[in-house]
Amino acid sequence: MAVFVYRAADRAGRTVDGVMEAPEARAVVERLQRDAYFPIEVAPQGPRPTTRGLSLPALGRRRVTGRDLVAFTQQFATLLEAGLPLDRALAIQGELASTARLRALTGDVLERVRGGAALADALAAHHPRPFGRLYVNMVRAGEKGGVLEATLKRLAEFLEEAQEFRDALLSALIYPTLLTAVGGGAVVFLMTFVIPRFADIFRDLGGAIPAPTLVLLAVSGWLQRYWWALGLGGLAAALGVRLALSTPAGRLQADMAILRLPLIREVVLKTEVARFARILGTLLKSGVPLIAALGVVKEMMSNRLLAQAVAGLGDGVKRGSGLYKSMGEARLFPPLAIHMVRVGEESGRLEDMLLKVGATFEADTRKLLKRLVALAEPCIILVMGLLVGFIVVAMLLAIFSISEIPL
Repeated sequence: MAVFVYRAADRAGRTVDGVMEAPEARAVVERLQRDAYFPIEVAPQGPRPTTRGLSLPALGRRRVTGRDLVAFTQQFATLLEAGLPLDRALAIQGELASTARLRALTGDVLERVRGGAALADALAAHHPRPFGRLYVNMVRAGEKGGVLEATLKRLAEFLEEAQEFRDALLSALIYPTLLTAVGGGAVVFLMTFVIPRFADIFRDLGGAIPAPTLVLLAVSGWLQRYWWALGLGGLAAALGVRLALSTPAGRLQADMAILRLPLIREVVLKTEVARFARILGTLLKSGVPLIAALGVVKEMMSNRLLAQAVAGLGDGVKRGSGLYKSMGEARLFPPLAIHMVRVGEESGRLEDMLLKVGATFEADTRKLLKRLVALAEPCIILVMGLLVGFIVVAMLLAIFSISEIPL
């Protein structure tokens, strides 16, 4: 039996904290519901954090992360589903907030709601962080349709799935990035600290030095003398790229160039199509009209070329063309996505089919990225091995040549 810490609310809106022994968290939830309580949070009991001093994690939690927003939305939906008034639910959310920033935002939203503002308008005052257009539009649609609780629950599911997808992508890139950083650091250390020591020895002994060693010594010497130029060049290149990407035309050209790369194109395209389908399906399921939903999706796309294609979809829908026809005319969306959207339109279940499209392409992206990472790892190891091997061979050749010098 495990021990769980829980927080729940009663019908009057009062929160209670407690500890319960149960085989799993679901049993705790069922027990609380039988006792007329509404579970807000159930977690395994762990070691209590110390409150002395100021911990480093607390210093870094000033902004609202994606996980904070997911937890906020889940708890808010649970409180509203329990029948609590909106202002009372926001007040409890302020007490449950995991960061000072989120607590301040919740307090401001509560003041605006008590002042007569709609919840969506109160959240829009903090656009785009942490409440983006997707969040605000879904809440507004839920308020107009009288299904705010269900909309928040659906929004929490979407945010959680999107967070898991981002975490999976980042996790897949951690190892190759670390491998490249460690290998590059080792090469720089050899070239700037180890090789110069041998250069002094070779210079003192004289004699003929093999060509590979001469090349190695020349590169090492250049790095020692002009490392500042290399740093300034890298900084200038980074600033140039950033300035170019800050303009709409430069961002569009960069996104077009990315979509021309053979392997990267497929990853980016599937990722963007998955985002497009999941966001659009979630908005439609929450009652947002198709034209307005496409306007929101356009702002959520990372690739500007695909954002222009989504804007074209809205124009096509306004002209009376079906969504799948407009997607086909854009010549960017994969055929599978177009066919699935066509089936959804013809069967009257477009939002469900869009969610399936998003899930399908997210799964494909994970598999594709896993294959690319599996291919990149041996390539990185091979390149680093060749560089280190060249350095070692060049030094050995020089050492052998020293042994041939007459004493």
